[in-house]
Amino acid sequence: MGQLQVELMGRGYAWLDTDTPDRLIEASEFVRAPEKREGAKIACLEEIAYNAAWIDHAQLGALGRRRSKSRYGQYLLSLAETAVKLG
Repeated sequence: MGQLQVELMGRGYAWLDTDTPDRLIEASEFVRAPEKREGAKIACLEEIAYNAAWIDHAQLGALGRRRSKSRYGQYLLSLAETAVKLG
């Protein structure tokens, strides 16, 4: 039918199958380790949107304030503060 499209993913991408409880735990640990070590989130949609200029630092801050009681919200707020400082 000629409808299949393939896109090769380079370094920095990983496919994580989570079809069993053990594989779900393995995937969780795969994500947790670098997040903990580097202090950055993996696949943070708000951060991706900010870096792609789909939202500005004020919108990023507003999204962080909505979740400010969680570590995720605090992460977004720190990104917004850094964005303001870098101007």
